[in-house]
Amino acid sequence: MLILNKKTNLLEQETYKYSLQDVSEPNLFRDVYNYEEVPKVVFNHRRSPIDMPENIWITDTTMRDGQQSVEPYTVEQIVQLYKLMSKLGGPKGIIRQTEFFIYSKKDREALDRCRDLGLQFPEITSWIRATKDDFKLVKEMNIKETGILVSCSDYHIFKKLKMTRRQALDHYLSIVKSAFDAGIRPRCHFEDITRADFYGFVVPFINALHELSVEAGIPVKIRACDTMGYGIPFSETALPRSVPGIIYGIKKYSDIPSEQIEWHGHNDFYKAVSNATAAWLYGASAVNCSLLGIGERTGNIPLEAMVMEYASLRGTFDGMDPTVITEIRDYFRKDIGYNIPPMTPFVGDYFNQTRAGIHADGLLKDEEIYNIFDTGKILNRPATVTISKTSGLAGIAYFINSYYKLIGTDKEVDKKSEVVVKIKEWVDNEYENERQTSISTGEIVELVEKYSDIREK
Repeated sequence: MLILNKKTNLLEQETYKYSLQDVSEPNLFRDVYNYEEVPKVVFNHRRSPIDMPENIWITDTTMRDGQQSVEPYTVEQIVQLYKLMSKLGGPKGIIRQTEFFIYSKKDREALDRCRDLGLQFPEITSWIRATKDDFKLVKEMNIKETGILVSCSDYHIFKKLKMTRRQALDHYLSIVKSAFDAGIRPRCHFEDITRADFYGFVVPFINALHELSVEAGIPVKIRACDTMGYGIPFSETALPRSVPGIIYGIKKYSDIPSEQIEWHGHNDFYKAVSNATAAWLYGASAVNCSLLGIGERTGNIPLEAMVMEYASLRGTFDGMDPTVITEIRDYFRKDIGYNIPPMTPFVGDYFNQTRAGIHADGLLKDEEIYNIFDTGKILNRPATVTISKTSGLAGIAYFINSYYKLIGTDKEVDKKSEVVVKIKEWVDNEYENERQTSISTGEIVELVEKYSDIREK
């Protein structure tokens, strides 16, 4: 049967409706995941069309998934992180939502304290397991939206829940119906979607959720969770690992619009950011992240990375304030005591720092040669150099100009300046005497003030 598709405005064959395949044995995709080898990337050459939504945004799981992998945050730390996240997201609420645990007294206190701030964004939501007892907590706290765990791979359905697909689907639907009955928006977390039978379970389940949603008059959200980081961002890869295929399939074979589709990924195979970007490109409006990428095992999608991806794709920060990324970084380091790996993009100590003398020479001549963008303007973190045995005269000169903010002034130094030459002689002597460590900022400052009239302002 032919129909005029209202989404594409083209005459198409009527979309096939997939039915639940209630198999007797789990489909574990052993040709892809045999556990004794690295998971295989399979191509089927089926190209999903790019279909970027009109509006895209970021959601956050710092206080939920992120908090599962670090020492629990205090109530005050959660409040401060929430305020910083709101400031980063800007007046348009590009960071639209954040989710909280609600199981402990401390969790509930933190949620109430953040809610009492009266900030419009990010909206505070919760997360529960698919049980009626958990759902009672959501109702008691008057939360408008909650995430509900609905594990969708046979690894979870058969091995963890000890259910059949039909039993799992019926159980999940009963919980979601309870949410609709209470007027709460359910956000269904399709755990382990990159090992799930997409057309045998995922799509029929989404369509059943959509029917309940229409009946209730309340939208249902679908969060596609790449729980193990197996997702692949390339268009012509095969399911269940294809991010483009998953997002395209949800949009094509269900009536769920982009605004109700969200991607949640992990970084086990270094693909968290590229998979999240693919989810945006192929039709999901939301990507779910955590600050600094903190999360289970290798972590979640770093929220600060997707701020940059947003600006790259849209050509604007849309009111977001990226300098707050540095404030968040400083809060994690100084107040929470979190050790950020120094080479972490945007927030690590070394991300815009060079040790190589030849690179420092380039920075001295024109910062743009060896800095990814104007990090001083965008992140309030000017490019820096670390003084070591390879820094040379250029590295020392650049350090002094950057640290003392001399660039463009009449006090700017160069490789021939007396203070630079004397410090270089001192540094060379240190390494000739078998020093193994880099030179500290304090040591350089002491030498600058010894050999010149330059002082900190």
